[in-house]
Amino acid sequence: MEIAVKTFDQITTKELYQILRLRSEVFVIEQDCVYQDMDNKDQKALHVIGTKNNEVVAYTRIFKPGDYFTNASIGRVVVSKDQRKYGLGKQIMQASIETIEQRFPNKSIEISAQSYLLKFYTELGFVAFGEEYLEDGIPHRKMLKE
Repeated sequence: MEIAVKTFDQITTKELYQILRLRSEVFVIEQDCVYQDMDNKDQKALHVIGTKNNEVVAYTRIFKPGDYFTNASIGRVVVSKDQRKYGLGKQIMQASIETIEQRFPNKSIEISAQSYLLKFYTELGFVAFGEEYLEDGIPHRKMLKE
């Protein structure tokens, strides 16, 4: 998988379409969750885009401290269903963590993790804190990586 980090203005129309399609396929259709994905936050984010054969197969968006949470944050973590067996989630998250470490050194990273993925994020160095809560009807936990 090739990984690129881009601002919103650097994303091509084709990439944007593929990103929004992937997010919709997973978060709306697969997880059966009707919510407003296009939240006017993409314009502030850095976009970590994983491609194979010119197709977006993995993605996250990153926010600098203060743009989403007090800490830097990673969100909209998604991997195409047919690509999950290849460890792309771990690769795209590691690239996202490295990007934050390079661009916002010495900053903690905060995420809002779907509860069923706590083990995955714990293996990447995140620690859960606070109570479980519902976000768009799905159980989540706050997690922090120092």
